[in-house]
Amino acid sequence: MEFLIPGIKPLHIDNLVFDFNGTIAVDGTIIEKVVNQLNLLSESFNIHIITADTFGTAKDQLQTVCCELVIIPEAKQSESKLQYIKSLGEKSCACFGNGRNDFRMLQEAAIGIALMQQEGVSRKSLMASDIVCNNIIDALNLFVKPGRLKATLRS
Repeated sequence: MEFLIPGIKPLHIDNLVFDFNGTIAVDGTIIEKVVNQLNLLSESFNIHIITADTFGTAKDQLQTVCCELVIIPEAKQSESKLQYIKSLGEKSCACFGNGRNDFRMLQEAAIGIALMQQEGVSRKSLMASDIVCNNIIDALNLFVKPGRLKATLRS
C-alpha cells in the first residue's frame, strides 16, 4: 500500500512486522481485539510476528491470525530482528515494538512505531521510532485509517 505524506517521499508498505510480547501480547497472552485487527490488515499487508517467545505461547496464541510467525534465538535478538526486516526489504516495512531488542528494526524500517503499554517502552526503542502510540489498537488503526498516519507524519 502506498502512503502519500506531505513533506516526505511516498512510502510503499507491504509488510507489518510485530514483536510479540509487550506489543501484541501481554504476559504471553494476545491482547483483546488484536486478532481481528491483524486479520483485517492481512487483506492489505503481509503480517509478520518476530519473537524470542519469552513465555512459549506465541504459536498457540496466533493460531487464528493470518501471519508469518518467526521465533528467534535468545541471543542477539536485536540483530535477528534487523536481519529479518532486511530480508523483506526494510523500506517496505512498518515495524512495531517496545523492547530494547526492537530498537534496530524500528530505526531501520520505513515506519517504526513504539508502543507504551503495560511493559512500558525502552528508551532506545522510543528514540528510534517515528511514532509512539499508547496501545496496539491505536497503532493498528494508523493502517486501518491511514489519514491518521498522514496527520502524524506530515511535515
